[in-house]
Parts: sequence; structure tokens; C-alpha cells
Amino acid sequence: MRFRPRFLALPPLALSILFLSASGRELRTPLGANPVMHAVPVPLAPEDPGRTTVGRLRYLGGVRLTSPDLGFSGFSALSVVGDQFTLVSDRGNLVRFRMGADWQPFDLRFGDLPAGPGSSAYKGDRDAESLTRDPVTGEFWIGFESRDAIFRYDPDFRKGLGGATPQAMKRWPRNGGAESMVRLADGRMLVLAETARRRGGPVAEREILLFPSDPTTGNPQPIHLAYVPPAGYDPSDAALLPDGRLLVLVRRFALSSLFTVKIELVDIRGARAGQVLHGTEIADFAPPLQHDNFEGLAVQREGDSLVLWMISDDNEQWWQQTLLLKFRLNL
Repeated sequence: MRFRPRFLALPPLALSILFLSASGRELRTPLGANPVMHAVPVPLAPEDPGRTTVGRLRYLGGVRLTSPDLGFSGFSALSVVGDQFTLVSDRGNLVRFRMGADWQPFDLRFGDLPAGPGSSAYKGDRDAESLTRDPVTGEFWIGFESRDAIFRYDPDFRKGLGGATPQAMKRWPRNGGAESMVRLADGRMLVLAETARRRGGPVAEREILLFPSDPTTGNPQPIHLAYVPPAGYDPSDAALLPDGRLLVLVRRFALSSLFTVKIELVDIRGARAGQVLHGTEIADFAPPLQHDNFEGLAVQREGDSLVLWMISDDNEQWWQQTLLLKFRLNL
């Protein structure tokens, strides 16, 4: 439930949602039929507006996204193709738009995922946390954390093309599952758990499943790897670089700084079953930098440069923000 001042005047339907939430079956709030979204520029460091670098990243700009629509929140996954943006929320809502050099969105569309696990009536059944895309066909895959499921969609999200609940994901924690998913250039699919570890593995590890092909077709069996994030951090998304390495976004919550994130470079090329992977830090978004609950990561070419986009999940809380930030990668 989104905790905002208008909560004090909730209608009876919204009050029923609160009771369902307490029972573990919270109704999802869909986006409305008339899309409205505003974008306000934000600095990299609120107290130092002139700062433009963090680690190996150069800040190219960013915006805070807002909307009066009650379903506009909780964005956990991001895709960027040219000037086309796709945001997916942890209640199965879709926001798609284009944006040019002026940072103002246009061609804005709100919608629902056309298929998924369980019932579209309940937020927990449509807890979308990860997103990846085939650059050739344009098809998308989404990982649903609470249901340990992966679904595939057509490029316009008009219909579902397949779904699976892989056996290897069934024991993953309800809130620690498929937080990151990446389709590799050769068609393999990598799924990185937020908190799940290999059976019998150290607590510090996070399990990686590397499927030999699309997990929604033909029941392919993955090999098991592991990734060790920085101490106190959990992976919240990953993105593929053109050379086959990964950027992994890791997140921590602490009372002193609330949410902070780092980005690590992880080399998965040639990874073998059972291998434990470690990363190299390339950026640390500790205060005084923008340090909200970033959960979405995307990489694309822009001219001769590689650019990285990040989006934050506001957890439906009034004190958090939906931030969309852009950086040039200097690797």
C-alpha cells in the first residue's frame, strides 16, 4: 500500500485493500486509462549540483518521475532501446514512453502485463522484479519473484508467449528470488537470486541459474553458479555488456543511510558449473549522492559510447522517489 497523505481519505474499496494486504492477499492497483507522468531534473549529488562523476561513471542527467495515478509506483525493472523506455512494477504494471534530449517523456502508455502467474487481481501474483529482451525478435522475459516464475511476451506486451516455474527456483525464498535476469548473446538465460544461495553453500553466496536456452520452452536444465556480492549488499539487477561481462547492481539498507547501491563488474565469460564469481566495484552511490532503492539497470550503445540507465523503486512510500538516471560508462 502506498503511504501518502491522501491515505487519510481512503474510500471503502481502498480500506478493503488494506485488510487484504494484512492477510497476505493484497489486491493490485492497476494503472488508469489516461496516462499522466511528469519528469523533473535531478542532480547526481543534491548538495553538490556540479558533481558529475561517481567511480567509473559520468553523470549525463536524470529525472524524478511522478504521476497522480495511484498505480504509478514500485518500478523494479527497466528496458531501454533507443529512446523507448519500458518500466515494469512489482505489481505487474507497465509504463512505456519515449524521451529525447529535453528529458520530457512523450508517447506515454500505461498498461498491465497480459499474462503471468496466478491471478492478475493480486499484487503478490504479479510481483515482477526482472526484465530482459531479445534484441533480434524484440520479445521480453519477466521474472516473478513471489511465484518463482518466468514468462515471455511479444514486443508490444499484447500477449504472453509462454511461461514456466523452473524446478531449480522452487525453493528460493518468497522475497529473495529472481531479482535479476539477463539474456546472453548466444541465447542462454542467466537468473540471479536476490538472497537464495546454492544448497549447502555459504550465506554470502547468491545462486545463479544459467539456462542453456529459453526457460519458458522445453524445460531446459540450468547449471548452478554463485555470485558473492559485497558484504551487507544483495543484487537487485544486472545488465549485459557488449563484451559478454555483466554489470550487477547491488543494494543495502541501513538506518544510517537508508538505501545505498553499488555497481560491480562481473566476468561470466567461460563460467563453469559450480563456479563462484566475484565482482569489481565500479561505482558506489553512498551519500551525498542520490541513494534511493535502485532496482533497475539497462545498458545500451549511444554513438561511440556505452550508457547506463538506473531506476529506483519507491516501495510505495512517500519518502522515496522514482529516479531515472543516465551515465556514460568508462570501463
